[in-house]
Amino acid sequence: MYEKSIKKTAWLLLACFVFAAGVFAGCSRKQETPDSRNAQMQNKQADGAAGGSKKDGTAADSKQTGTARLTMWCDEYETDMFQKRIKQFFAEHPDMEAEVEFEPVGASICKDTFLGDAANGADLFCIPDDQLLTMAASGVIEEIAYADEVKKRSLKGAVQAASVSGRMYAYPYTADNGYFLYYDKRYFTKEDVRSLDRILELCALSHKKFIMSWTSGWYLYSFFGNTGLQLELNEDGLTNSCNWNTAKGEIKGTDIAQSLLDIAKHPGFEETADSDFAKKALDGTAIAVVSGVWDAADIKKAFGGDYGACRLPEYSCAGKRIQMSSFKGYRLLGVNSYSQHRELAEMLADYLSNEESQNFYFQSRQNGPSDKNAAASEDVLKVPAIAAVLEQSEYGVLQKIGQKYWTPMSVFGETMAKGNPNHIPLQDLMDQLVNGITEI
Repeated sequence: MYEKSIKKTAWLLLACFVFAAGVFAGCSRKQETPDSRNAQMQNKQADGAAGGSKKDGTAADSKQTGTARLTMWCDEYETDMFQKRIKQFFAEHPDMEAEVEFEPVGASICKDTFLGDAANGADLFCIPDDQLLTMAASGVIEEIAYADEVKKRSLKGAVQAASVSGRMYAYPYTADNGYFLYYDKRYFTKEDVRSLDRILELCALSHKKFIMSWTSGWYLYSFFGNTGLQLELNEDGLTNSCNWNTAKGEIKGTDIAQSLLDIAKHPGFEETADSDFAKKALDGTAIAVVSGVWDAADIKKAFGGDYGACRLPEYSCAGKRIQMSSFKGYRLLGVNSYSQHRELAEMLADYLSNEESQNFYFQSRQNGPSDKNAAASEDVLKVPAIAAVLEQSEYGVLQKIGQKYWTPMSVFGETMAKGNPNHIPLQDLMDQLVNGITEI
């Protein structure tokens, strides 16, 4: 879904803000307000103009031209909204001059692009929260300058997503990278969609389908998350601990596997690749879909005025009703710890993630806010998809897992969706799954 090219496309913003020759020394670790930081910046400019020290990241090109030049990486579709907010930032500070160059390096590939050539990394960049740990461990990001303010204004989950060992390393600016249930109100009541059994029953009666991807461990996690079984990232930040194959307790691994097989054979269910979700809704096949905000426009087109969205339903497992879980995600703004203009980059990141900016992103692109006030606004809660992803986040977890998780889950999900065609004992299947997830 993200732009894969890193071809350089420059967008220059020349603001009316004039930097003195020496711009920004290294960032202080104190928790300061944007206003106090701005005052410090102006003092440092005066020092630079008077021939002050150039160590700790003061750019050579700024010394020559008096203009700070920063690079920002983001998905190409986000460029316009960030440009407009940066232009507004400089309009509110009419005593400096700066140029911000945008390059379409998508959030999904930001970490690998950055670490592949750290010397040429952007000053400011967008990442999904699952890339944070690696980038913090590599030292390319450090604790943010405005952590106290950001913690106060952000949703609890967003603070957790942007933190490592209790320290914030990035600025959250969305809270909508998760999945939930879309449904056609012509077929379901609000009570119906609380139960997966009922959804499947009504789909079968209508000769329609409930669709979901099981070959993606991202979606398939939903059946494991609220069962009491555990999946955790180890302290090394690379490997996993998992007990999904346990044969003890109220919910055993084989219980979940059996539930999946029961769902797979139901005439109201169809396993579908996430790339085909919108197509299945638009052609009338699907009337209930597990997906995210990226499919909102197509789902709304398919269901029309009967378009609905809510948290995931409960499913039956070992004689109990289990609330389906989810991975929840946030998009973050990171600041390069080696930036030659780090203080300005910190100010921009703080501004681009504040309440006003997040309200703007919602109005521009229907982004789900991570700011408490913005997320609670009537306009946001009126959008079914945004309200649903925020509702589901109460039952979700952050995606902090090692890479070994994905392939075993894909293989297991495909086996379940096909009805375990080789009749492998369920305990053996669960052992194979856990051995793959926890492989060193």
